[in-house]
Amino acid sequence: MAEDFRTELAESVSTVPAEVWGELVRTTPGTTPFQRHAWLSALERAGCVGAQTGWQPVVVSLKDRAGGLAAACVLYVKSHSYGEYVFDWAWARAYSEHGLPYYPKLLLAVPFTPVGGAKLLGRDDQARQALLQEVLALARRSGLSSLHALFLDPQEAQWCAELGLLERTTLQFHWRNPPAEGEPPWPDYAAFLSSLRHDKRKKIKQEQRQVRDAGVAFRALQGLEITERDWAYFSRCYETTYALHGSTPYLNAEFFRTVGRDMPEHCLLFIAEREGKPVASSLILLDPSSRIAYGRYWGATVAIPALHFDACYYQPIAWCLAHGYTTFEGGAQGEHKMARGLQPVATRSAHWLAHPRFAQAVEDYLERESADLAAHQEQLQQRLPFREVQ
Repeated sequence: MAEDFRTELAESVSTVPAEVWGELVRTTPGTTPFQRHAWLSALERAGCVGAQTGWQPVVVSLKDRAGGLAAACVLYVKSHSYGEYVFDWAWARAYSEHGLPYYPKLLLAVPFTPVGGAKLLGRDDQARQALLQEVLALARRSGLSSLHALFLDPQEAQWCAELGLLERTTLQFHWRNPPAEGEPPWPDYAAFLSSLRHDKRKKIKQEQRQVRDAGVAFRALQGLEITERDWAYFSRCYETTYALHGSTPYLNAEFFRTVGRDMPEHCLLFIAEREGKPVASSLILLDPSSRIAYGRYWGATVAIPALHFDACYYQPIAWCLAHGYTTFEGGAQGEHKMARGLQPVATRSAHWLAHPRFAQAVEDYLERESADLAAHQEQLQQRLPFREVQ
């Protein structure tokens, strides 16, 4: 017999004790560092999310008969579609053209974080499924246009499909060691380069030589090795990159300092220096338990050709090989990453729209999109950068 749960809603993850939240993270398969209480609460405390940003948190908790926390997640009431990386701007435009409001909408995701993994935390699968059902019921009661669950783990995607949500597939590019099942792993960076086709290998070597010839060297700092001065410089780089593109950064210096203080074991910072002075930096987030590295943020204060590729791909891949990490996720989109040894990987999201005619139109669109994407992924598989082993 299914257990009865009591639902509680709150406006901040800080209303849930960190140790209680942490126990759910530990008991949920497929979680990432981005579901940790420290990460989510840092977003709130630094003002990166909140009503003024268009990311209004709604913490959904399921309590058992004894008052214990059985499952929880953070939803966001969104007044726009920025910072999601599963793009629905065309859907919003279609609503507007028909005089219907698309915003606000409801989102199950980690803000600004296109990383696949569990979003529904629970002490067991029964509690997690009950939480999903409650989230969908909440969306139906809310009067909002839609619910979007992004970058789900395979189990959550399956549960969503069973409840009738629409499935959407997008592509990312990840580096893996070994590159395919049954193949031997690369022991070091030189072996990785040797596995690439001649033109790809030559291009990478040329780009890294450009950086060296410009007098640039890298320092890799991990955890508590990263000083306040390093965090300040990285934040300056990050903000400069956004400014060059005429946009406002999603995150801020307070957020990065907080994460560095509260989650040091997950932080890896590359500092590029020339003549002893920093010129660029890139921040990688680590999951030591799963041996996954996440390529996340970067910026430069001096323009140097090919520096971005070295700081964001070659240095992290070399570090992963030296430290036994088997996966480096390169973030959202970017077919150019294939030339750097990354491979196409499907990610899944699920969507519910309240308006039945729009829901049908989106379902029809997603069927066509999925077929096109599957064909495109197959074409990309034929263009992998690795040489054939005789």
